[in-house]
Order: sequence, then C-alpha cells, then structure tokens
Amino acid sequence: MRSISVFKDQASSLWGQGLLGALTSAVLAAVLVLPMSVQAQDTKSSAKKRPVATAAKSIKKTKVSTGKANKRVSVLAQKAVPMRASFGQMAGLHAASDPLDLRSSVALVIDQDTREVLFRKNDHAVLPIASLTKLMTGLVISEAQLPMSEMIAITQADVDTEKGSSSRLAVGTVLSRGDLLHLALMSSENRAAHALGRTFPGGLDTFVARMNARAQALGMSDTRYVEPTGLSSRNQSSASDLAVLVGAAYKEPVLRELSTSHGREIEVGSRTLQYNNTNRLVKSPQWDIGLQKTGYISEAGQCLVMQAQVAGRKLIMVFLDSAGKLSRIADAERVRRWVEKSPAVSANKHLALPDRLPG
Repeated sequence: MRSISVFKDQASSLWGQGLLGALTSAVLAAVLVLPMSVQAQDTKSSAKKRPVATAAKSIKKTKVSTGKANKRVSVLAQKAVPMRASFGQMAGLHAASDPLDLRSSVALVIDQDTREVLFRKNDHAVLPIASLTKLMTGLVISEAQLPMSEMIAITQADVDTEKGSSSRLAVGTVLSRGDLLHLALMSSENRAAHALGRTFPGGLDTFVARMNARAQALGMSDTRYVEPTGLSSRNQSSASDLAVLVGAAYKEPVLRELSTSHGREIEVGSRTLQYNNTNRLVKSPQWDIGLQKTGYISEAGQCLVMQAQVAGRKLIMVFLDSAGKLSRIADAERVRRWVEKSPAVSANKHLALPDRLPG
C-alpha cells in the first residue's frame, strides 16, 4: 500500500511539473507572439491610415492650386479694369489725325532760333501737365538765386496726399537745396519739389503765386499752377505756353545741367540712393538734348518737353497726353527722323509763334 501511495505522489508531482512546464511554454509563446501581433496591427492600421493622409495631402495641394488660380483670376480682373481716361481722351483730342501718326493728342515742334512752327497738333488745348510743372518750379528757384548749399529737411507736409505716390526720401531726410532741385528735375522727385516750394521765402503760397506771376510775365495765358509738383490735375497749360517755358528755362545753365543729368547718387544717412533720369533719351547717342522734363498723372497722360538739336537745328518739342508708357519717347523719335529726312522743312507751310517765345 505504501508503494502505491508513493507512486501516486510521484505521479502527481510529475503531472504538476508537466502542467507547470506547459503553462510556462504557453506564457513564453504568448509573450513572443504578442509583439508580432501588435506590429501586424500597427502595420494594418498604418496601411489603412496612409491613403487618408495621401488624400488629405492631395486636398491641400488642390486648395493651394485653386488659391493660385483665384489669385491669377484676380490679377487678370485687375488688369482688365480700364485705366482712368485722361482729360485729352475725354475731350476727344485723340481723334485728331496727323501725318506723323503720333500717339500724343497734343504736339508742338518749334525752331528755337527762327520761331518757326514745324509741327503742331491741338497746340492750344489746355490740359493737366503733371510733372512738367517742375520746370517752372526749377525756374523760380533758379531765378531767386537762393543758396543751393542750404540744407532742407523733408517733413510730413511734403508727403503726397493728392495721389498717394511713394518716395525714397523719408520724412526727416536732410538734403541741400541743390540736391533737391537735381532730384526734382532729373528724377521728378515729388517730395523734393514740394520741399523747394515749402521752404521758399514766404512759404508755399508765396511760391505758387510766384510761379503764376512768372507764367504771366512770360505771356503764358493758358497756364495755371496750384502747387509745385504737378500731382494736381489743376496744374494746367497748353503746348504753346510750354514751348515758351522751355525757352525761358533753357536760359538757366543750372536747369540745363540738372534736367539732362544721367544719374546721381545721394547719401541719405547710412544709405546711398541711386537716382536716374526719367527720360532715357538723354543717354542716347542719337540725341543732343539741352533741356528736358517728363511728366505723368492719369489725367494728363504721358508728357514730355525737350530742347534738342536735330539736323543742325535747335528745336523745342512738346508732347502732351500721349497714350502708352513709351509712346512719348516714340513720338519724339518720329519727329527726329522726320526732321533729319527733311532738314530744310519750309516754314511757309506753317505759322510762326508770336515773338513772346524766348530766343
């Protein structure tokens, strides 16, 4: 009986050991299999999520692309908006034809020495003259013989509130009167021109009054100024009056020099600013320009006045209300080629201006 009991105890012990081994093996198997299962689940989950992420990325790209397309449409829409018509366009002056097919609705070409009118087109039409105004600004400053070395500060009063135009001359910039005159005539700098008028003895109102008085003294009966920059469309004149102004300004050596200068570097604090001439013809070897001024506001169109020697003749040219940024230059080129081909243009076919044109 004792042997049977022992046998049972041994059998029970062996069974327990077997069960324990089986349980241990099962646990080890579970531990080994679990990471593989988790990894498989992660892979499966990732596989399910990836298409969603790709789709989201695709949607994002589509949105960006659509935004760019909308931006392009917006830009095109802005370009499609018609520009504001000039006074000359509203008056129908562009309907007038001429043998040179000029884009300027107003033009006048005069022999400076003989006062012969070689070409005219709507030359008595009174229109806004934009920055051609600065030629009178320069004439008044030059004739006043103010010290060109006097330093002048740009103030908030010189900031354009008429058209909102920009300027590299920040408020607080201090330059000499000579530098301001240079920038006004060569680069059509509005703050420079305004500062010249504002600091004139007696102030801005006195300066504008002097501009108008000088115009009247020259016999420029079609001309009126309200400010010294040309930003206001109320600054108006005719081609015939402007030819007189060019003749008078040409007598001032400083105006000839500064208006035809190719460029100028200006020291403003720690910066060096490069300014260039607004009239690219001054750099052309085909031109001998003694005085010039450009101008533009939407009401005036593209404008240009020049004194130049062509085919041995000293000419005064006036182009107003030209359609297109480069059209005033193209019109001047047309006139130059025409004069060069016909240097002996007869004055008998044209009327001479009155003797009020300065010699």
